[in-house]
Amino acid sequence: MLDELLSRLLREAGVLVRVHATQGSAPREAGTWMAVWREGLTGTIGGGQLEFQAIAAARALLDAPPQPGDDAPVRYPLGPSLGQCCGGVVHLRFQRIAAADIEALRHELTPPLQPVALFGGGHVGAALARLLAGLPYAVRWIDSRDGVFPAALPARVQTEHSEPVQDAVAQLAPHSQVLIMSFSHAEDLDIVIACLRRLREKGDLPYVGLIGSKTKWATFRHRLEARGFSADELARITCPIGIPGITGKEPEVIAVAVAAQLLLQRPATEG
Repeated sequence: MLDELLSRLLREAGVLVRVHATQGSAPREAGTWMAVWREGLTGTIGGGQLEFQAIAAARALLDAPPQPGDDAPVRYPLGPSLGQCCGGVVHLRFQRIAAADIEALRHELTPPLQPVALFGGGHVGAALARLLAGLPYAVRWIDSRDGVFPAALPARVQTEHSEPVQDAVAQLAPHSQVLIMSFSHAEDLDIVIACLRRLREKGDLPYVGLIGSKTKWATFRHRLEARGFSADELARITCPIGIPGITGKEPEVIAVAVAAQLLLQRPATEG
């Protein structure tokens, strides 16, 4: 959405509507934004009557001369008068934007991204890379093979060739979430060992997930115990991965279940 906003600003001016603050129950959290154009929108602040009224106010601002206080927060109670039953309050800010604001907006609206290391360029890895690129993640996609990555990828997905593949673990960004799904069990095991050693030394990988069945993890557990890893250390590995209850073997289905599990690790947003 940010790319769409910045690209459109090269052609026309608009109004940026941001959720400045919320009280109680609200459809979206503070920081959420949408851009309103004379025709069309980019993004959403939650839909419903709140968004409908915000769009009308933004377009009125587009047609009016600038006035002092145009960017002051406007209070919207989410009650019967607005036709919404959330019961909270949303404060919106309206800002005229044009091409001169592109760089400032690029800086302001780029969300903080959680680093994810994705080991494995197979079908599930490709489905996950595509899905995570649209979520608040910066993906480092790693494989030991040449020529496995698509030619065109979103900006939030960076590919890396590493041979041996487990050497990349030492260079991961602190607090990376790690997903392991290489083309072979031998590589998977090597990557898990490298992650466990990093956890032993630094403890800075909050999530390490290994694709596979309970049987695969039982085999890995036996081999890892033989290498001296304790039960507490092995408990840091999630296998199988993905939230339970989502069935299906299609790569896209697995990707949704795994992405949902990653999202559950994110801190709750206060409203």
